[in-house]
Amino acid sequence: MSKNIPFVPAEDLSKLWRAIIEFAMLAPGDRILIGLSGGKDSMLLTAMLAEIKKFSPIPFDLACYTVNPMFADNFPKQELVNFCAHYGLEHYSDDIDIMAAHAKKGGSPCFTCAYFRRAATNRKAQELGFNKVALAHHNDDAVETFFMNLMTSGQLRTFLPVTPLSRSGITVLRPLLYYREQEIKALVAKLQLKPLKNPCPYDGHTMRQEIKEHILQLDQRYPEVYEHLAAAMRCSDKQELWPAKPADKDMVAKFRSFWQRSAKTQSEVKK
Repeated sequence: MSKNIPFVPAEDLSKLWRAIIEFAMLAPGDRILIGLSGGKDSMLLTAMLAEIKKFSPIPFDLACYTVNPMFADNFPKQELVNFCAHYGLEHYSDDIDIMAAHAKKGGSPCFTCAYFRRAATNRKAQELGFNKVALAHHNDDAVETFFMNLMTSGQLRTFLPVTPLSRSGITVLRPLLYYREQEIKALVAKLQLKPLKNPCPYDGHTMRQEIKEHILQLDQRYPEVYEHLAAAMRCSDKQELWPAKPADKDMVAKFRSFWQRSAKTQSEVKK
């Protein structure tokens, strides 16, 4: 591709620039490793970061890494290598037998897959001397995670735009967080990217998919539900939440203090 032809048109990068600038994602000398699954989101992220790399006033290095989860025999390694080469990027990959790991650990297969993918990506970043990892989570992912945590664990939390990992020294970036999934689909079609088929045997049959469908149903009935969920992810002085639940020992102390005060008051009244 000619250097004069952008990988991604400038008008499609404004939300990426906003996330990078608002959340201070770049620092001089950064070496960023993209988690490239071959899906639509990570392919678009690769194209976008390769484009802004040309113009960023803060220079940074960029490469891609793929975990082959060994769900199928025909891992498209060469396709991924060629895709990255198109943007002038080095591609790395490792084979991780996710199903074997799940059989050994048990529990949720999606949790096991995510855990081993993250661990492998962070480990590869350390091995290669990268200080940051860029993941392709978008706005819908963040809202779905927020809603899922509320429904399943009663916690108001989602993943952050920038997450420093103290143990590894790696910082995780999520530059696509201002893009809705439909926007990404439209951009992938516009740029004629060719995402690879997801080999996951659970694709389309996960709790996240159920949450996605619930939000869609709610949004159809109450058109501002999605925007309100997205707004609730932000820290705000308008929040009115109960205090944190006290520990049992603190409640015991409160009870003792309360009843001791009551006994003291009654004693003083009798006098």
